[in-house]
Amino acid sequence: MSVWGKLAGAAAGLAVGGPIGALLGGVAGHYVIDRDQVKDGEEGGDQVAFTVGVIALGAKMAKADGVVTMDEVNAFKEVFKVPEGEMKNVARVFNLAKQDVSGYEAYAEQLATMFKGNRKLLEDVIDGLFHIAKADDQLHPGEEEFLAQVANRFGFTETEFSYIKARHVVAAKRNPYDVLGVEPAIGNDELKAHYRSLIAENHPDKLIARGVPEEFVSIATEKVATINEAYEAIAKERGL
Repeated sequence: MSVWGKLAGAAAGLAVGGPIGALLGGVAGHYVIDRDQVKDGEEGGDQVAFTVGVIALGAKMAKADGVVTMDEVNAFKEVFKVPEGEMKNVARVFNLAKQDVSGYEAYAEQLATMFKGNRKLLEDVIDGLFHIAKADDQLHPGEEEFLAQVANRFGFTETEFSYIKARHVVAAKRNPYDVLGVEPAIGNDELKAHYRSLIAENHPDKLIARGVPEEFVSIATEKVATINEAYEAIAKERGL
C-alpha cells in the first residue's frame, strides 16, 4: 500500500499523536479516504510520521527565505512522487503547517523522539529538506540556518551537519572528503570500507527497511551518485 493510503488511514483516526497527529486531525474531515486502504493502516506508522513530518518541516522551511516559490512546491512533489489525485490532500497538510502558530521545533522534536534509535532515518529527513531548499538553485542563508537548527534538534553535531550539507552544495564547490564524511588523513583500506558502507546504507531497499516511503527513495539515487562522484575524485587523486 502506498504511503498516501497510510496517510489516509492516519487521518481517519489511527494512532499518531503529538503535533503530527494534530496536523493529521486538521485534515481528517477533508481527506478522501479509501476504506480498503485504511484496513491495515496502522502498519507503516513510521512512514506516516516521516511523511507528515517532512511535509510540515518543508512548509516551515519554505517560509525561511520569506517566500514560497513554485520551484519549492514542484521540488516537494518530485521528492514524494505525489500522484495528481493526492495533491489536494498533501496541499492541505502543507498549508495547515504553514499557518500553524507552533514552530518547527515541535515537529522536529517529535520526529527525534519517534526515531531516536534510527539516526539514518533522521538524516534522510534532512536530505529531503535540502532537496526542497535547493530547488531554486540556491540555498538561502535562512534555509541553511533552519536546516542546521533541525539537525541540532535531531541530535546531530555541527560537524555531522556539515558533512550532510556537503552533499548538497554546488558540485564544483564540494569537498569530496566532506561528502564522504571522512578526514583527508584516512587510509586507503579504511576509505574503501567506508565508501562501501555508505553505498550499502543508501540502497533503496535499506531506506525502505528503515521507514522511508517508496515514494521518497528517488532521493537515494541522487545521494548515491554524489557519494560515487566524491569517491572517484579521491581514488583518482590517490591513484587507486
